[in-house]
Amino acid sequence: MGFYHPSTLVKDAQRRGVRFQPIDVQVSGWDCRVEEDGSIRLGLRYVSGLRQDVGKKIGSARPADLKVRTTTTGVMQAVICPKCGCDDSSMLERVDASRWFCNNCSHDWTVAPARPRRFTSLDDLIARTALRRDEVVTLADIGALNAFGYDRRSALWQAERAVRPSGELFESLQFVNCKLPLPCPLKPMTEAERLVADYAGTGLTVGRHPMALGREDLAMRGVLRAIDLHTARHGRRVRVAGMVITRQRPGTAKGFVFLTLEDETGIANIIVGPDLFARDRLVIVEEPFLLVGGVLQSQDGVTSVRAEEVQGMRGVDVDFDAHDFY
Repeated sequence: MGFYHPSTLVKDAQRRGVRFQPIDVQVSGWDCRVEEDGSIRLGLRYVSGLRQDVGKKIGSARPADLKVRTTTTGVMQAVICPKCGCDDSSMLERVDASRWFCNNCSHDWTVAPARPRRFTSLDDLIARTALRRDEVVTLADIGALNAFGYDRRSALWQAERAVRPSGELFESLQFVNCKLPLPCPLKPMTEAERLVADYAGTGLTVGRHPMALGREDLAMRGVLRAIDLHTARHGRRVRVAGMVITRQRPGTAKGFVFLTLEDETGIANIIVGPDLFARDRLVIVEEPFLLVGGVLQSQDGVTSVRAEEVQGMRGVDVDFDAHDFY
């Protein structure tokens, strides 16, 4: 299914009720898999820059005997909201022994029984898999090390200690060779920062769509959601915004360009005429998020917007590469 980016397939599946679990060095394999509860666990193959042999070594590591760490308030720092990806323990509320509530997105869910854990600590993970520094940093950045009891920023902080060189010189320096966790002075990532990290490290997110973060402001400006276009009147002038997931310029289309924009509700088809493309080519080709104004067209069950104006949007600065077909 190479026409659509994996990120688009994940978001489409989520809108249809499929649940996804994030990458976790304690439970993820190299490939994605269906969990016992029916959710899909993302595989380590999506981690940018992670060597395949190392990823497979992590995925096949023998379990270690490790109890789940909890804070003094009883909140497991390793818990991640499956809807928005929040890993800030102050935002996650334990309802009972197996149920949790996220104050960030108002989602509640049931936590499956914990599996035996592969690694006893971050140091154990690095020692047994020979992870490079850049690989450890990426795993920390996407939340894949949260199971060790860290949020993402704390994991990044601990990663700097864990990847220090070892040897006779460092063995003699107690501070440098200290294996105790170093207190992290940094605040946990915001939701927007987590989305940026997810796309940079894996090319997708199991959290909320980036467009959802600015929906309130867009609604106040009269910008419709993709799902709203299907019930709007043919010929109406509308404004729609989204992340550009495909650009197509068929040789038989007489200079017309076809864009696909994605938001948290679905996709919107955009038709760009030759004159508009010539005028705003750089915006159309290079901007990852677009705000489009134009006329709604509904023909033969297909809804699209014939663009009259396009402009780039500033918001969540995610690193996303659209699929271009020219």
